[in-house]
Amino acid sequence: MNNRVISFITPSRNNLKYLKWMYNSIRKNLGYVHEILLADDDSSDGTWEWLQELKKTDTNIKVFKNDTGERQGIVYWYDKLCEESSNDIVMFLHADMYVTPGLDMEIDKHIKRGVVVTATRIEPSLHPPGPEKILADYGIEPEEFDERQLLRDLDKFRDFTKTTEGIFAPWAIYKDDYWKVGGHDKLFAPQSKEDSDIFNRLHLNGCKFIQTWGGFVYHMTSRGSRFNPMAGGAPGKDSPEWIHTTTKNMRNFIRKWGTVVKHDSLMKPIVVPKYDIGFVIKNCNEQCLESMEPWCSTIYVDTFAQDYIDKEQPNTLYDLNDRIYSIDVDTQNDIEVRFDGSKITQNSFNIIQQLSEILANDEELEVGSFELDIFQISINKIKTYERDLIK
Repeated sequence: MNNRVISFITPSRNNLKYLKWMYNSIRKNLGYVHEILLADDDSSDGTWEWLQELKKTDTNIKVFKNDTGERQGIVYWYDKLCEESSNDIVMFLHADMYVTPGLDMEIDKHIKRGVVVTATRIEPSLHPPGPEKILADYGIEPEEFDERQLLRDLDKFRDFTKTTEGIFAPWAIYKDDYWKVGGHDKLFAPQSKEDSDIFNRLHLNGCKFIQTWGGFVYHMTSRGSRFNPMAGGAPGKDSPEWIHTTTKNMRNFIRKWGTVVKHDSLMKPIVVPKYDIGFVIKNCNEQCLESMEPWCSTIYVDTFAQDYIDKEQPNTLYDLNDRIYSIDVDTQNDIEVRFDGSKITQNSFNIIQQLSEILANDEELEVGSFELDIFQISINKIKTYERDLIK
């Protein structure tokens, strides 16, 4: 029997059949010792009615409802449910995940302060294979789930001696470690890239990541938004909702970290040094501005920028008026990159996307100026700011 109890945290929106399936797996396979916190995030599929009935028979759950009439998302609910949890350890679990027997004991075996523990996912091949998961098909809907065969097969998947370094859902953490980095960043509300952001921050704050290969979830894959039929998706088909949020928040991730999401093959975060970079662009039209703005700290252009600001501002918490200036304004950045926007090629844009890594990997980088492709780069100060992003 495990010694430490866990608070399982799951917000859900129009995922009722998956939520029931997930809840039943915890109670069937782990018993009633662990707390479960569930949130109905403005569902229209009967989720709240089911949660109200569930409260009558399960005394170790807490249920919450979004009454705003507008989706709040997991960025809000993960923090809210973590605040409301009763135990020192929380596990963030998706509604489309089935918890297998013994997962709690594996969490207990590995977790301590400063350590985040991830369960290994077993899932059908709706996404590409990877060394961090097991591809095996036991059904893609709860009504066709072959539970008996999965439970029979667990022993052939288990390796109690094996751990790897990586982090993804579902993950367990001590609450005080979670709050040391400030929880989830509202920049990524309602969802998408919020996990990669907090994983970067946990990594920078010194947390160690352990993926156990002795504890599993069966994952029906991306039913919260990406493949959610009530959001316009289907197994293997991205919903319009997900396309919008992932596009919006990849741009926000780039603004914050200076790069796209990066990790190794086992899903351990790779944090690229963050520099204070200013782009000074002549012959910059709105399309060029839209492409370049997320990749720098500030951008100085010779075009009318207000139309772009009005269009893009609803998609970010960054004040774009503090990021976009006239080309006539004096630059104050540690690093200045000057170029002609009419000369941008795909190769040039590839350099922009990799600029932070190019600078970080230059062992001879020093104050001064040099040319690279179409870019005139001036190094005024060599300093990185990624640790400022931890909280």
